[in-house]
Amino acid sequence: MTSDDISSLANRFFAAIELGDIAGVAAIYADDAVVWHNNDQREQTVVENLAVLSWLVDHVADRSYDNVRRVVLGDGFVQQHVLRGTAAGGELELPAMMRVWVSNHRITRLDEYLDTAQLAVLR
Repeated sequence: MTSDDISSLANRFFAAIELGDIAGVAAIYADDAVVWHNNDQREQTVVENLAVLSWLVDHVADRSYDNVRRVVLGDGFVQQHVLRGTAAGGELELPAMMRVWVSNHRITRLDEYLDTAQLAVLR
């Protein structure tokens, strides 16, 4: 994949989350993709991750990514961003960093690093 292909995939992935398009996110994941988070150090399947994203879509309005800094690599990308939105407990402002691997125009692995203290507004 070219750098432009990887960047386009990343743009589609984050746009789908902002729009709440879970089917669009699912189409970007490889069937056997793995999603890992630093807070629980557990690997999720695509189905498990889509359930989490569905919950996020249902409970956080006006989702947007800003302060995006992305470095495209030969096998994927690294992205730092702030996920913002409105939750029942207040405004969400979640700085995060992701290392994402891609192959054949699909995400095969995503490792996400975030500070869980920022999730208090979701509780």
